[in-house]
Amino acid sequence: MARYIGPTTKIARKFGEPIFGTDKYFEKRNFPPGQHGLARKRKKTSEYGIQLKEKQKVKYTYGLLERQFRNTYEKASRMKGQKGENLLFLLESRLDNIVYRMGIAPTRAAARQLVSHCHITKNGAVCSIPSSQVKPGDIVAVRERSKSLEVIQNSVASAPKYSWIEFDTKALTGKYLNVPVREEIPENINEQLIVELYSK
Repeated sequence: MARYIGPTTKIARKFGEPIFGTDKYFEKRNFPPGQHGLARKRKKTSEYGIQLKEKQKVKYTYGLLERQFRNTYEKASRMKGQKGENLLFLLESRLDNIVYRMGIAPTRAAARQLVSHCHITKNGAVCSIPSSQVKPGDIVAVRERSKSLEVIQNSVASAPKYSWIEFDTKALTGKYLNVPVREEIPENINEQLIVELYSK
């Protein structure tokens, strides 16, 4: 399973926002990475450059590599409705993202690890595929023998709540109620730029 394992703060600084979650190092150095950092005078970014940057930001945010992201976009383009919103809905419906949204893991990378290490069940069966699509009505839970894991207990204690997810913090079981409305997704993403990029 391919995934990005490089420095996260450097990537967050590149985009100018903490896309991987709370990051104390980003807060200290929230300017572009590199030797010249703040002093670097960049040329005006082209339209293509802006679109590419947005696509890269979404890829890193949800933890996908290029081919997987492209396949997800093509799947979204075959669905009814707006391509950009369909893309976000597909990304939000990934099992690792649902685990993160439920608060079982502190970051999407940690959620991916919990899923791939067989700590998570989907509709009662162990699922070790982070990209597995969760449908409205599906039950996602922590495996019985994994409920005492410290990382899960610490994360659940401070987890935010989302209207499209129902989660029982005692049983560590949640239900994906419905696909979220675009306005409910908190990430700062301009999906139309991605559509324009792939439409070229």
